[in-house]
Amino acid sequence: MSRLTINTDGLSKNNPGQAAIGAVLRNARREKVATISQAIGIATNNEAEYRAVIAALEKALSLGAKQVDVLSDSELMVRQLNGRYRVKSEGLQPLHLEATRLMGQFEKVTVKYIPRERNTEADKLANAAITRKRQ
Repeated sequence: MSRLTINTDGLSKNNPGQAAIGAVLRNARREKVATISQAIGIATNNEAEYRAVIAALEKALSLGAKQVDVLSDSELMVRQLNGRYRVKSEGLQPLHLEATRLMGQFEKVTVKYIPRERNTEADKLANAAITRKRQ
């Protein structure tokens, strides 16, 4: 499993508020190899987006991936991870640092923006975690 495609999403109800993350990891044949659906407590939307990427990169490393393509509907995070935007928020700086540290452990990483409608499975996993938390 040398290359994985990862869809990630993070959400926060009331921003900041109860937050959750979702991710889908697929191999080169587009087969699902892992999912993440987890409530993370109180966070902003942007913090949740970063936490989703961090959890997904950790999972990809544990699965032995050497290359990853990260797909997210968070333009801000994608641009920050690609070095196009500075990370001004003090709350995001340590998350950005951790994400870039993890990215450095792969042979190759791409981080791309995708529209929300192409990220529905990761979104559903994040929403499912919030629903479970409320029950």
